[in-house]
Amino acid sequence: MHNAAGATAPAPAGTVPPAPAAAETLLDVLRWHADRHGDRLHLRFLAGDEDVQPLTYRELLQGALEVAAGLQARGVVPDAKVAIMLPTSLDFFHAFFGVLLAGAVPVPIYPPVRRQQVEQLLRRQAASLDNAEAVMLITFAEAKPAARFLRAKARGVHDLMTVADLRGGTGGFTTVARRGSDLAFLQYTSGSTGSPKGVMLTHANLVANVRTLAVPCGLDGLRDTFVSWLPLYHDMGLIGAWLGSLFHGVPFVIMSPQRFLTRPERWLWAMHNYRATISAAPNFAYELCRTRIKEGDLRGLDLSSMRVLANGAEPVLPATLRGFQERFERFGLSRTVMRPVYGLAECSVGLAFPNVFREPRVDRIRRERFTVEGIAEPAAPDDATALEFVACGVPLPEHEMRVVDVTGRALPERRAGAIQFRGPSASQGYYRNAQATAALYDGTWLRTGDRGYLADGEIFIAGRDKDIIIRAGRNLHAPEIEAAAGEVRGIRKGCIAAFGLAGASGTERMVVLAETRATDPAILSRLADDVRKAIVAAIGEPPDKVVLTPPHVVLKTSSGKIRRADTRGLYERGEHLRGRPPAWIQMLRLYLSALRADLGAVGARLLGGR
Repeated sequence: MHNAAGATAPAPAGTVPPAPAAAETLLDVLRWHADRHGDRLHLRFLAGDEDVQPLTYRELLQGALEVAAGLQARGVVPDAKVAIMLPTSLDFFHAFFGVLLAGAVPVPIYPPVRRQQVEQLLRRQAASLDNAEAVMLITFAEAKPAARFLRAKARGVHDLMTVADLRGGTGGFTTVARRGSDLAFLQYTSGSTGSPKGVMLTHANLVANVRTLAVPCGLDGLRDTFVSWLPLYHDMGLIGAWLGSLFHGVPFVIMSPQRFLTRPERWLWAMHNYRATISAAPNFAYELCRTRIKEGDLRGLDLSSMRVLANGAEPVLPATLRGFQERFERFGLSRTVMRPVYGLAECSVGLAFPNVFREPRVDRIRRERFTVEGIAEPAAPDDATALEFVACGVPLPEHEMRVVDVTGRALPERRAGAIQFRGPSASQGYYRNAQATAALYDGTWLRTGDRGYLADGEIFIAGRDKDIIIRAGRNLHAPEIEAAAGEVRGIRKGCIAAFGLAGASGTERMVVLAETRATDPAILSRLADDVRKAIVAAIGEPPDKVVLTPPHVVLKTSSGKIRRADTRGLYERGEHLRGRPPAWIQMLRLYLSALRADLGAVGARLLGGR
């Protein structure tokens, strides 16, 4: 596993041109690199321990042109929406740029690899495709049964194609002009509540975002290498990791999320083997590395080449930052490498980033003043009840952030409120969803849906608006409650949802729903007591109810975030008691649903022909 197959030394100094500063579109970026150094290696896909698949800039462009020609031959016109449901593979990269070259709009969606929740996942995907008005779905052979369900539910999808199908045509390619103001792609938010929303991002939005990422990271195609396992259907993996590397000419090394999740050490060994300097992941990934990797699997590891490990996309926990640093410092990890960041799909991906290389900053504040008054007053060093929040940096160049109260008035530093932003990376709104788009804007500012405060110009994230539990006049934060419960031995870490339920007195009841593999009633009773004690130790008061469930009940987004509101809905309907049916039953129900839809369509055509 530690073989650096395909690894090469960095390019000699002076051989890599600077990034394409004048580019207006993603197509400009790819063509610029293909024209100037087409034979230079763009990326390596680590398909297996001994299977490394390289791709140059010219090969990426050529493969994308073949896909684009296939799309045009099958009637895909400019601005049509084409969904891409592919696992991490070279096919994905060709498909994404192939759709762009054809003048169409790619819609990346999550492939059905999480079998335990496949039915609910595909129903949400069908809703996304229907909203996007997708005309084609590019997928892979193994997913075609699931894809047929999607086509049945999203009636505009008239073709299911693989990349091989599209590249097998004989037609020529007709160039389609694109401008910075044109829609580049739809990023469907993984969404913790309700139906997924398609974030509209133009070429100008994306180019502005990846261009500015160079400032806090110091990206340099001559010295940097980016290693990633992040999924390509999610903004952090697609834009921050891949497109950011593409723009700046940084060699990109990628493996599938499944390879990381089954053996987290593979990520670290890829950093070692390719002398990586930059990577990024959500907080849970660092927690996995801290707690799940065996010592024997780290022997000989060297992380001294790393300059930046960005931590974002979900709450950044101080305990994870400290624990990861403590475990991997002896493997050469500098104390200035960990970089808590903040972003959201509505700002393309990145919004705030520490602009200096330093140890992560953790703010300790008085719990009572914050939860009752919303004032982030520094706590005394010996205050064992202090709340801790992590600094996630300052706005990227040309971007602004502010914190406002319920009236929309900007608040001073160390006053908690709703976080808003504006800048060139800001989304144009949600596709075919005027109501959600109107709710996104507050004048020229965009609402993030997050709460936090500013201190010394840096943003501290306190949680999502909808994840605040208001009990007895105090604002309790779901991630802190879940983190405390996750420390209990026997509870599945990262598979816990804390939420509030309306009570008769107007205050909310705190419910904690946690997964466990235990089934013995005595063990379950002890675990519930241990969870209560852990939460009291963390926040000073107990939950009103602890509910223990079997695995795979707590709902998650495609990027692994807890869907608290939807999990609360399961609990209120009593569906948490039933657990998830086996994957084959879910697939059978999907097949029957698709068959009914097909028969209904045939019947409608027959009746219409009378």
